[in-house]
Amino acid sequence: MGWGGINPFPGTLFVLTHRSADQPAAQTGSRFVADLDAALAQAVEVAGDGDVAVGGGAEVIRQALSAGKVDELVISTAPVILGAGKRLFEGFDRDVDLEVVKVYSSPYATHVRYTVTK
Repeated sequence: MGWGGINPFPGTLFVLTHRSADQPAAQTGSRFVADLDAALAQAVEVAGDGDVAVGGGAEVIRQALSAGKVDELVISTAPVILGAGKRLFEGFDRDVDLEVVKVYSSPYATHVRYTVTK
């Protein structure tokens, strides 16, 4: 696991993986979980009245959007074209209405925060 093996974020980090049996030590602040529903259920329980953020690759984001589990979406774009990688919405087969909440920009990236309207 990155970040020197310690979760740098406040709260527990639930990591979706096919290797959920390889649990990291509890003091790392991370737990490995095999599927999105289990990860979200555990994150909601741990967060109590707090927010739950979903981060990750394109597949995880598509799964969360498809499941109707996303209230806000932040898309960050850097001023570089890599020419490869996974397209965020490739194969996504439903419409999702988004409303722009805020745009943050610097010479290094532009971040657009959307509300997902249901």
